[in-house]
Amino acid sequence: MNHDYSGIFSNYAGLEGDLIPILQQVQLKFGYISTQSTKEISKFLKISENQIYGVASFYSQFRFTKPGRHSIKICMGTACHVKGGQILSEAIERELDVIAGESTKDGRFDFHRVACLGCCALAPVVQINDDIYSQMTVIKLQEILGKYE
Repeated sequence: MNHDYSGIFSNYAGLEGDLIPILQQVQLKFGYISTQSTKEISKFLKISENQIYGVASFYSQFRFTKPGRHSIKICMGTACHVKGGQILSEAIERELDVIAGESTKDGRFDFHRVACLGCCALAPVVQINDDIYSQMTVIKLQEILGKYE
């Protein structure tokens, strides 16, 4: 898929220091940093694709896979972990055939394990898009997933 980067690049002088703001703009516009994006940024800034990947992979805000139509976040904070966050994570991986940090093959979901969703008293917690689900079990999670097509 070819994207137009001219609108993004026109705001920058092409200096190496422009890398992070350009990465932010690319992700905002396209949803992720694709291989094609990395090539285009490399040409514009005259730095290697490896340098770009090295910088972008350091920051958790950047993603390298196309996002799913729905985003699942499993809290792995202490309270959620103790109350079953890991079991929920394994259930998602098994049920949807996906690993953390990636999207399902059908593009329906992307899946992430996160450090904390800030709802510790409601553990374990799952967030799907902007919806928070508390005191989750594998059974409840399976039922909830069916709502998201």
